[in-house]
Amino acid sequence: MTDTISPVLFERLRAANGAVIGLLTLNVEKTLNSLTLEMVGLMQAQLSEWQADAELVAVFIRGAGNKGLCAGGDVRALYQSITATPGGPCEYVEAFFEREYRLNYLLHTYSKPVISWGHGIVMGGGLGVHAGARHKIVTERTRCAMPEIGIGLFPDVGGTWFLNRMPGKTGLFVALTAVPLNATDAIYLGLGDHFIRHDRQQDVIDALLKVEWQRSAGQNNELASRALADLADTDLPAANVEKNLMLINDVCAAHDVAAIVDAILAIASDDKWLSNGVSTLAQGSPVSARTIYRQLVDGKELSLADVFRFELILATNISRYPEFAEGVRALLIDKDRQPRWRFPTVRAVPDRLIDQLFTPLWNNNPLADL
Repeated sequence: MTDTISPVLFERLRAANGAVIGLLTLNVEKTLNSLTLEMVGLMQAQLSEWQADAELVAVFIRGAGNKGLCAGGDVRALYQSITATPGGPCEYVEAFFEREYRLNYLLHTYSKPVISWGHGIVMGGGLGVHAGARHKIVTERTRCAMPEIGIGLFPDVGGTWFLNRMPGKTGLFVALTAVPLNATDAIYLGLGDHFIRHDRQQDVIDALLKVEWQRSAGQNNELASRALADLADTDLPAANVEKNLMLINDVCAAHDVAAIVDAILAIASDDKWLSNGVSTLAQGSPVSARTIYRQLVDGKELSLADVFRFELILATNISRYPEFAEGVRALLIDKDRQPRWRFPTVRAVPDRLIDQLFTPLWNNNPLADL
């Protein structure tokens, strides 16, 4: 094990048949394990090393503490970089996004089973890590979300990929409203595979150590699925997304983002989950709403590698535009929760601005080698 003050811990656990399972723990409990550039680098390096290790057959990812896997990227650090160089280039931010997306791509394409313990808060960049795992465990306290509309960003870390693969119009609704997703919602939307209570985490690890691991990744994925299924609970929380599917599809049916936003804001419901989503959209960035809609439309048919190249263009441009910094200021720096967005409504956002945000800044995308 590395020094316990490391922001990411790595252990090699020896299974009964001599194979090795890599245990990766995000270890910054005070920030809900929010990702920094250092953490992303440590994870990328170790996962790459483990992928080439013939002894190692699977990876188990978890967060330190009992509150969550990961609350996302450390946006305070991003804010400091953006405000230090207004208009960019923002060296730290741009390096962070590039390396984070490389990590996300590695997880999605990993040649060995990756198991994510998606307990508690799993948001933003944390959901990017979780969504990349082949085996996604959710618990009684799982709260997944992509809350970027509230800070002038967009649902990145592969959101273009996994939001577009959700049933009906749910991906767009989740992105625009930042609604929290419990374990039942996560499973329905493809962000969860097994519901297991949090107090059984060690039971899961022990079960994985008893597996008769093979050399084939295909066999090992099947063995991991069986071991996890044996520990799954059936007492899931009440669904939010599926029970509202017809309404979600109706309000997101238009081919115009302003009309969709109007329809969502017009929802009148006693359902607290729905009303909170409406409120979040009403207070969110109009630039983000426009960006999210185009992101999901333009990115629908992209390959996984092209998704991350596409998102890097958008993330780099947005980091150089003042909306993101203002959103972080209002939520986390001054904490007045009164963001001064650049435009009052979605309709007021000029098309030329959105076009600029989707325009590459380089001749060769830094992720061209994916």
